Amino acid sequence: MGERATVLAGTDRASAEHFATHGWVLTDTLGPGGAEQVRAWVEEVAAWPLDGGDWLHHRELTDHGPELCRTENFTPFHPGLRALLRDGPMVEIAGNLLGEPAVLYKEKINYKLPGGAGYAPHQDAPAYPFIESHVSCMVAVDDATPENGCLEVVSGAHAEVLPMDDGVIPPDIVAELEWVTVPVRAGQTLWFHSRTPHRSGPNLSDRPRRALYPTYNALAEGDLREAYYAEKLTAFRSGGRDDGKVRVSLINDFQGVAVPDDER
Repeated sequence: MGERATVLAGTDRASAEHFATHGWVLTDTLGPGGAEQVRAWVEEVAAWPLDGGDWLHHRELTDHGPELCRTENFTPFHPGLRALLRDGPMVEIAGNLLGEPAVLYKEKINYKLPGGAGYAPHQDAPAYPFIESHVSCMVAVDDATPENGCLEVVSGAHAEVLPMDDGVIPPDIVAELEWVTVPVRAGQTLWFHSRTPHRSGPNLSDRPRRALYPTYNALAEGDLREAYYAEKLTAFRSGGRDDGKVRVSLINDFQGVAVPDDER
């Protein structure tokens, strides 16, 4: 876990301009061997026990039985991923896109294993208390394709938070938006503004679509990572969803089926 994944230089002007105009940009972020190193780290995290640590594992029920769908709050316990996401060049790239110094706000791994569920159309901003200026990204651990549930985004729609229904964008508004499918090769990173509408389908392939999802906020707003996880744990203790879906977020975008109590 002491090794480092090579990260390429920060974003160029064209990438920053594309992000400012469209609310997203695709970059070649990890250097040679980086994807393989990060894949090994993600497999280490996935093998951590469900209980017994301060990291957060979430599972969903699939046709193959209960499967891991997300892990959060892992950087304090994994030096390699901490160096990549919190202490290294990824923070600099996030700052270049924000136009000011950045700090890690939260981090997660979405596994989307074969049979794993997708995410309804949403914006991330409503799930991020305390901050106004933020950028998220998807660091592809595996190739993300339409077959295994890559992201779809809406360009130029990141100026404001859209009307929401139970934390997701209502179908009538979804129908008015122009969705762009964005395949991402392992090692590439899809950066997107936290008000950029996005969604993803289920994994209908026989291959996983694992990805890191760090979110960064402007350093001027403070280092609020611990406050975020305290807020999230408080909200989760207040109760789960009543529609039989897994609760993994402060909004109800994830479509995964909850694991029955007797299988947890």
